[in-house]
Amino acid sequence: MNKFLLASLPLIAFSSVVIAAPSFDTKAPIAYMTDLSSGAVLYQKNADKQIPPASMAKMMTVYVAFDLIGKGKLKLDDKFRVNEATWKKWNNQGSTMFLAVGSEVTVSDLLHGIVTLSGNDACVVLAEGIAGSEEAFVGLMNKRAKELGMSKSRFGNSNGWPDEGRTMVTARDLAALGSATVNNFPKLYDDFYGQDEFAWNGIMQTNRNPLMGKVAGSDGLKTGHTEEAGYGFTGSAEQKGRRLVSVLAGLDSYGGRVEESVKFMNWGFNAWEPKKLFDKGTKVQSAEVQLGDSSTVSLVAAKDLYATLPKGSDGKISMKVAYDGPIKAPIVKGQSIATLIVTSEDAGQQRVPLVAGEDIDEAGFFDRVWAGLKSLLGLA
Repeated sequence: MNKFLLASLPLIAFSSVVIAAPSFDTKAPIAYMTDLSSGAVLYQKNADKQIPPASMAKMMTVYVAFDLIGKGKLKLDDKFRVNEATWKKWNNQGSTMFLAVGSEVTVSDLLHGIVTLSGNDACVVLAEGIAGSEEAFVGLMNKRAKELGMSKSRFGNSNGWPDEGRTMVTARDLAALGSATVNNFPKLYDDFYGQDEFAWNGIMQTNRNPLMGKVAGSDGLKTGHTEEAGYGFTGSAEQKGRRLVSVLAGLDSYGGRVEESVKFMNWGFNAWEPKKLFDKGTKVQSAEVQLGDSSTVSLVAAKDLYATLPKGSDGKISMKVAYDGPIKAPIVKGQSIATLIVTSEDAGQQRVPLVAGEDIDEAGFFDRVWAGLKSLLGLA
C-alpha cells in the first residue's frame, strides 16, 4: 500500500536575520503573482474568486493549439478557411484580425492574430479549423484546463466574449495556464508571445501588453477587457533567469491597468530575490522503488532550484522531500516523481518538482518472487 513519505533535509541557514514578507497594495480587486523559479506565491488577493476572463480566455485557445503542434497533430503551415457565417458574426466584433471572408489563413498567422492582436475572429477560425466547430473546440479547452488543475475555471467559447457566465476563471488558474504555456512550450512561447506588432490584410496593429517597453524582460501574456469583466491582464517577464507570472483583474480603466501592471511586476522583481538551493542535476535525496532492478532511485534537480525570499532576508530554510512511495518501476530518467517542499520563516511554503536521476527497470521474475516472499515474511 502506497504511503505519502516525508523526508527532512538538513536546515539551511543563510544567517539569523528574518525580514517580514514585503507588503504590496493594488487597486485591482483581483491579483496574483507566482515566481516560476521557485514555485513561490508572492501575492494573492481574491485569487480563487470566479471572474469572467474576457480576452484572457484566449490563452487557453493558444495553449490547445500549442499542445496539438507539440504532439504533431497540427502544423504551423496548415491553412483554415474563413467561412462566411463566422466572418459575418465576428467581422469588426470587438478586437479583430480583419480576416477576409473566404480567405485561407495559416495556423501561424492565426496564432499571431490571437496573441498579438487579440482577434476574436482569429480564435473562432482556428477553433473551427482544428475541431470542426467552436463547440467541439471548447471541449478541448475544458479538457486541457482539467489536466492543468484549473479546477475553478470553465470555458464556453474560444475568445472570452461575454456568454452569460458560462466562461469563468480565477486568477490562480490563469497564472497556472500562463506558467504551463511558458514551461511546456518554450519555443512556441518565444515565437508567438512578446511581439510588438503584427500586420494582416494591410493593417498594422500593436500589442496591448502594458508591460512591454516599461518592464525589462516582459514578453507576455494576454490582456482582456469587457464591460462585465473590467480591465485585466495576465503578464509575464523574465530577468536574469527569474520569471514571474502575474494576474490583475477587475480594474476600471485602460490607464489603471497599465499603471497597476507595471507597479506589480516591478514589485515582484525588486522586493524579492532568489536564493539558490541546488544546481541542476544535483542529487537531493533517494526514494524507495517497488519491484525495480534497484531498490532506490536518485531524486535530482531538473533545473537550478531556488527559494524566493524578501530582498535582504537571510532567514533559515527547512526542506522536506515528499513522494507517494515506494515508487513503482519502471521509472524513466527525468520523470517527475517527487516534490521538494521548502519552508522559510518569512516567505511561507514553496514547492518545486524533483525528477528521477536514472532509469529503473522492472525487476526480473525471480527478484519479484523473492521480494514478495520477503514482504510476506516481514523481512522487507
